Amino acid sequence: MDGPEQVRARLEETGYLVDDGLAIACFLALRLHRPVFCEGDAGVGKTALASALAEALGAPLIRLQCHEGIDASQALYDWDFPRQLLHLRAAEAAGVKDAERLERELYDRRFLVARPLLKALQTQPSVLLVDEIDRADDEFEAFLLEVLSEFQVTIPELGTLRAEVPPVVVLTSNRTREVHDALKRRCLYHWFDHPGFARELAIVRRRLPEVSARLAEQVTALVQALRAEDLLKPPGVAETLDWARALDALGASEVDAELAVATLGSVLKYREDTDRARGLDFAAVLAARGA
Repeated sequence: MDGPEQVRARLEETGYLVDDGLAIACFLALRLHRPVFCEGDAGVGKTALASALAEALGAPLIRLQCHEGIDASQALYDWDFPRQLLHLRAAEAAGVKDAERLERELYDRRFLVARPLLKALQTQPSVLLVDEIDRADDEFEAFLLEVLSEFQVTIPELGTLRAEVPPVVVLTSNRTREVHDALKRRCLYHWFDHPGFARELAIVRRRLPEVSARLAEQVTALVQALRAEDLLKPPGVAETLDWARALDALGASEVDAELAVATLGSVLKYREDTDRARGLDFAAVLAARGA
């Protein structure tokens, strides 16, 4: 892609709307082969960016979901021990006695199980999503930094494997803890904030064209009002879309205060938040939008 505007246009064709800062970050990621580090609350579109990039580039999306205790073997590669054992037994049954030959055969590429990181290095082109890196530990962060710095890995039995074309890498963090500066410095950084009313409405209309224009506007207004409340988990764009889908599935072309309260489970996920939300004057919010 020749510039940020073309990146923006291609992403918008997939239904993903970006601002100037994110369009520039994505363009530089493509041009400079640097990861994009996306940070922000859950549900604001960080993970969806990777999916949109993959669709825009016509490349497969390879996802590495981070979690507490994740290690290199889960992220990079492993050996298919059951198949290796079968091969060893077959070789012994055939009378193969050459131990050196057997060892070479056991650690052949056909027995290598590529996990997401290695798969991304071996797939050109590809988009690698390292999701919720903040859930991994410091040791895994350091390992990931090493892989992303050179886009290569060394497998003792096979040697060094390097990506001919580096994958487009998107890292996401919900900021449950601070990610080390060393990893952030390797990346292009973008903070995902909750969108304003006009932008969020545009996202809903683009992603859910089957939902009535009136319902889309009302749901967006209600979510914006909920975010202004002191909630444990303010709803993200993902929840806005879920709420609009739920109301549309109920056959609603518009929403009133009673229906909004009855369907709060589509947008809020904590009892404390739903209790607090019931104190909001939904009728007034809808009236302000001409409902």
